[in-house]
Amino acid sequence: MITDDISIPFDVSRIRTDFPTLHRTVNGKDLIYFDNGATSQKPKVVIDAITEYYTNNNANIHRGVHFLSQLATAQYEDARIIIQKYINAPLSEEVLFTKGTTDSINLVANSLGELFTEGDEIIISAMEHHSNIVPWQMLCERKGCILKVIPINEAGELIMDEFDKLLSTKTKLVSITHISNTLGTINPIEEIIEKTHNIGGYVLIDGAQSIQHIKIDVQALDCDFFAFSAHKVFGPTGIGILYGKKEILDQMPPYQGGGDMIAKVTFEKTTYNELPHKFEAGTPNISGGICLGTAISYLSEFDLGAIHAHETELANYAEEKLLEFDGLRIIGTAEKKTSVVSFVVDGIHPFDLGTLLDKQGIAVRTGHHCTQPLMEFYQIPGTVRASFAFYNTKEEIDVFIRAMKRSLNMLR
Repeated sequence: MITDDISIPFDVSRIRTDFPTLHRTVNGKDLIYFDNGATSQKPKVVIDAITEYYTNNNANIHRGVHFLSQLATAQYEDARIIIQKYINAPLSEEVLFTKGTTDSINLVANSLGELFTEGDEIIISAMEHHSNIVPWQMLCERKGCILKVIPINEAGELIMDEFDKLLSTKTKLVSITHISNTLGTINPIEEIIEKTHNIGGYVLIDGAQSIQHIKIDVQALDCDFFAFSAHKVFGPTGIGILYGKKEILDQMPPYQGGGDMIAKVTFEKTTYNELPHKFEAGTPNISGGICLGTAISYLSEFDLGAIHAHETELANYAEEKLLEFDGLRIIGTAEKKTSVVSFVVDGIHPFDLGTLLDKQGIAVRTGHHCTQPLMEFYQIPGTVRASFAFYNTKEEIDVFIRAMKRSLNMLR
């Protein structure tokens, strides 16, 4: 899935100059931002694109005859094509703008889910984000479907033999995270997709934690749906993508009603618009869509293979250094994982450790990371999570380790 195409050399020091926030201070210390799993920082080209839109090009899109409306429409639809090409979707109308990954999953649950009947089965995994659990629970309550869960082992890997047992002719959908936001595990989605298709089910891939790290080719994967958020891939918040195969989207009823998703409205009957507009009711996040295109164009300048290698090296380096601390345990030790390091320290609450790290300018995430069932599996209240992006460095990890030492000395 990782290509060897290189547009420009991978130079972390040069990349860092593109991100203004990385050069600020927090509590009198140089910021070290290790919370990329929650949201990524934005390059200046994206920030400038937001300013440019609202300064010079602000207008509502579609149907407008005036210059600004046509300009904004062209930029918005051009962004759709940029994203289509980036994930190698066959058609631009298969790329739907949503509010984010959560909204994308809810769209499928509320639209495709309308075609499900009592007794139909949906499969997720034990490592899913709440956004890939709750919509399916709501669907099961509404339609009488049955939710099944693929278990994991202690390393944080799916037990694929158990997945095989869960699959049946009753399986209508498997919705699975590509990369765990808590564990960093890279799941074998190619195998999951193939096996699910063999029994006639659909597959939705939650790509919120993968789109920014590895190359995604939805045609090669043959997934039925792929969802991701802009803000985790160096774009703005409040915008995301749902890719879906046209033949499936055409069968699905609209999720929301309103402007733009209609062809004709009378009080007697409404006919719906064609894809992608059928699923894009109301005035969208226009600047968000345009600037997601900007962010994807920016990321396209780099070799994703080099990015993945760099981020994996960072994670391995951080784990090696962290394991030198007595009583520290890494949560998530899968053979295939990416740039997430979650850990606990005996006798110390993650919140307390995260607070002391913040005082030293280190931004990490603490808590259950919207994966409470996963915390129950490991019988822990939460973890400290350091999640890396391509602009992070080993030098930052060294500072983090020194801050860890000072913090643990204070807490013990």
